[in-house]
Amino acid sequence: MKRVTIYFIILLSLVLMNGCSQSSDSEMDLFQYKGSYVGDNSAVGNIVNNLAHNEELIQIALETTTEPYGMILKYKDLNMEREDKNLKEIVISNSTFIFTLIENVDWITFQFPDEEFTVTKEKLQEWYNNKLDQLDSEQEVKKLIQEKLKSDDDVNHLFTI
Repeated sequence: MKRVTIYFIILLSLVLMNGCSQSSDSEMDLFQYKGSYVGDNSAVGNIVNNLAHNEELIQIALETTTEPYGMILKYKDLNMEREDKNLKEIVISNSTFIFTLIENVDWITFQFPDEEFTVTKEKLQEWYNNKLDQLDSEQEVKKLIQEKLKSDDDVNHLFTI
């Protein structure tokens, strides 16, 4: 497990260095990674590095030895007002994209300095009442997310079911 994490951190560093050399005007189409697998370090790194608050992401650990497969995303302090609500919105947004794009990831744990959230694909799809793998564009995903984020009750409900 340590070997996978170390390998992934090195790979992530290389991806970040490569990303820094690209034009800031170029926008990545995340859906080029649709159908990826959690064991594909390059695809996972590219996806996660293009999601909200990627600059505060300090570690990615992939759990691929036994099913259900998952990942742990560890963030540094985000220094945000109304932190609890904002953290939940980050978790919802980022997990929605990850579950939409990566076929075999079943759970994601988001670790923040003072809080931790774990979301499963099944639970998130139930909350949306929608199969995420049927979404075909970044705009569809964003629209779905924004509809659910309108209600604080809906947001809080995800973390209680």
